[in-house]
Amino acid sequence: MDLSFTRIAGGIGAPQGFLTSAVSCGIKNPAQPRLDLACIYSATPCSSAGTFTTNRVKAAPVRVSQAHLRKGDIRAVIANSGNANACTGVQGIRDANAMCDGIAKPLGLKRSEIGVCSTGVIGLPMPMMRIAPHYAALIAGLGPDQGAAVAKAIITSDTHPKELAIAFELGSHTVHIGGCVKGAGMISPSMATMLCFITTDANIPSDSLRKGVLECVEDSFNRITIDGDMSTNDTVLVLANGASGMSQIRRHGPRCKQFRAALRWVMLELATAVVRDGERVTKFVTVNVCGARTYLDAKKVAEAVSKSALVKSSWNGGDPNWGRIIHAVGYSRARIREELVDIHIGGKAACLGGLQTATPMDELRAIVAAPEFEIVINLNQGAADYTMYSSDLSPEYIDFNRSEYAYWKQARKDGLV
Repeated sequence: MDLSFTRIAGGIGAPQGFLTSAVSCGIKNPAQPRLDLACIYSATPCSSAGTFTTNRVKAAPVRVSQAHLRKGDIRAVIANSGNANACTGVQGIRDANAMCDGIAKPLGLKRSEIGVCSTGVIGLPMPMMRIAPHYAALIAGLGPDQGAAVAKAIITSDTHPKELAIAFELGSHTVHIGGCVKGAGMISPSMATMLCFITTDANIPSDSLRKGVLECVEDSFNRITIDGDMSTNDTVLVLANGASGMSQIRRHGPRCKQFRAALRWVMLELATAVVRDGERVTKFVTVNVCGARTYLDAKKVAEAVSKSALVKSSWNGGDPNWGRIIHAVGYSRARIREELVDIHIGGKAACLGGLQTATPMDELRAIVAAPEFEIVINLNQGAADYTMYSSDLSPEYIDFNRSEYAYWKQARKDGLV
């Protein structure tokens, strides 16, 4: 399959027919204004799909967006940073609906045609008195060249905005996919606080898009971990408006497979960008498990190793501690035999048949000292495999996450708590 494509500028606004904007409301701190409210809008009706956190504690915007997608397709998204609107009860639902209404009415859409997303501190009411006055400016600023502003407006603890856009040939038409993502902490598999928005001018029906999004998320965002925590707000939303002029993609045809491969590549690039920008991360580690009896066994091992605090701490210290890796393999609940397990670090054998190898420790230390390396775990029991993308765990991560008192102090000033 030809997967050739070209990276282009524009991010989420690169596909034809999409308009974006972002404004500053001072949601987190009115004394330090920054872009924190964004809008994505298609000038024409869309197919749409989404995946959401599997955490049983779900933020109000997650519940509202899920309900809207159950009713049909959405055509616009409003998103904010600085406050997660999570664990805020009935008022949180009212505020999420009010945010939808804030852009639905001026855009001539129904509330149910709007997706709403929030990210930030959990448990505080939304400061709607600072958000509502900016709806008009948000709508007035909509344009085709504001993708970078959207990527910037949704970040919280990220060190930089993360966006991507590509162009590729699909049949006789040039198709574009654009996206942006935020996330640096509270990242774990099973819909790894992370938000991702993707737009495309491909013409793909809703049922095919939804199936494709589920598959592509499983191969990308569900395979990353930074700290093993799962947020209340994780959301991936994909909008496709067909503005490229192409005929509709048939569900099982070659163009559908090609589009899905391109979407998967974009999602994986954005997902790994989240890991690389993890909170106080210094290492990006690919964990490949092969030779498992089943896909589920391979997945269990990859997740256990990738999420182990002991393993991640050793990576931070540049310690090629394969003993910590094999102990995580053992408690993963996968069917393994200790005497068959091989572990390679950066292509060098660290463990063969469950035993130490003759590879000089200095060679392994040099590999783990690098900012990126790969761990390969061969269970030697079958043909199933699974890949995860992980990071180290640093002392600085703990310092960074010790307190969110400043958020609550501001909320008291606002009379919200």
